[in-house]
Amino acid sequence: MNRPRIPTPRLPFRLPFRFRDPARRGRPLFRPLRERNPVIVGTVGLLVLALAGLVAYNADALPLIGGGTTYSASFTEAAGLKSGNEVRVAGVKVGKVTGVSLDGAQVKVTFRVKDTWIGDASTAAIGIKTLLGEKYLAVDPLGSRAQNPGQRIPRTRTTSPYDVTQALDGLGNTLGSIDTTQLAASFQTISDTFKDTPASVRSAATGLSSLSRTISSRDAQLADLLAGSKQLTKTLSDQNSRFQTLISDGNLLLGEVQKRRDAIHALLTGTQDLGTQLNGLVADNNRQLGPTLNALDRVTGVLLANQSSLDKALALAGPYYRLVGNTLGNGRWFDSYLCGLVPKDYLPAGTEPKDGCMPPKATGGTS
Repeated sequence: MNRPRIPTPRLPFRLPFRFRDPARRGRPLFRPLRERNPVIVGTVGLLVLALAGLVAYNADALPLIGGGTTYSASFTEAAGLKSGNEVRVAGVKVGKVTGVSLDGAQVKVTFRVKDTWIGDASTAAIGIKTLLGEKYLAVDPLGSRAQNPGQRIPRTRTTSPYDVTQALDGLGNTLGSIDTTQLAASFQTISDTFKDTPASVRSAATGLSSLSRTISSRDAQLADLLAGSKQLTKTLSDQNSRFQTLISDGNLLLGEVQKRRDAIHALLTGTQDLGTQLNGLVADNNRQLGPTLNALDRVTGVLLANQSSLDKALALAGPYYRLVGNTLGNGRWFDSYLCGLVPKDYLPAGTEPKDGCMPPKATGGTS
């Protein structure tokens, strides 16, 4: 059946292959890259790549795809908190510290969190993350309204920890700067001054003098102890990354052990279910299997009672089957010898057997 042909519509204008400037007499408006100066093209490409890398490196600071909202809090002391430390809410990392600076008699800490609600009654505390003294900022989001990022969390809602390592370092420096000999002499002078005073005052002065002499005699040991403690602290601080790696590997090992424990538990549970199914199968087929096992027991009893007869029958059947095997062992026929079937008078002369009916020696199969 012939269908009517519908004409294809045509555009009233022709799309140009290149944008051309009429004032340039037909030359293209944009020249291809191969016709431009390669030095300029390479320079522009490097600038574009550098700009893209700078934008990717500071992606957290961008307003649309940045790392979240920035807040600030006031602390009485920094307590070893540094820029880049983690910010956690209920033990979960939600951001990082972006700055720690001195603001008068207090410390200003700025931090950025993402996808986390911070209330107007939230509290902030500097916590110790590891035994080696690494810190983090713990935030407890409280309040009925959201915290204004422009308002700083006051010191009444912040807490700074007590750093034992810094205290030991300060104690070592303080004891190192004390002249223990002069201190002992001072306590001795005080004791001599109060020797004519009542017994209680003299006892106190004598005790102070004894304490001074003890400290003076143990000065070298205390200095060595504090120096060793400082060296131990420095060694542990240098090995911080290895301790973190060890703890991370331990977490992976525990996770793998947990997975294997689950697999072993599933295997034991499956074995228990299989035992239950087998018990049910035996219980269901006990009625059918019981008579069969009883009949098999009777058959075994009969065979045991006639064991001697079976042994004798097998001993007699052995030679018989050996002869049958020899008879049928030459092919698809059996060897036979018939003697006396034809009378001697009917045999041609010279063909009668010389040895009577003795069979000839085997030279091949006779069918």
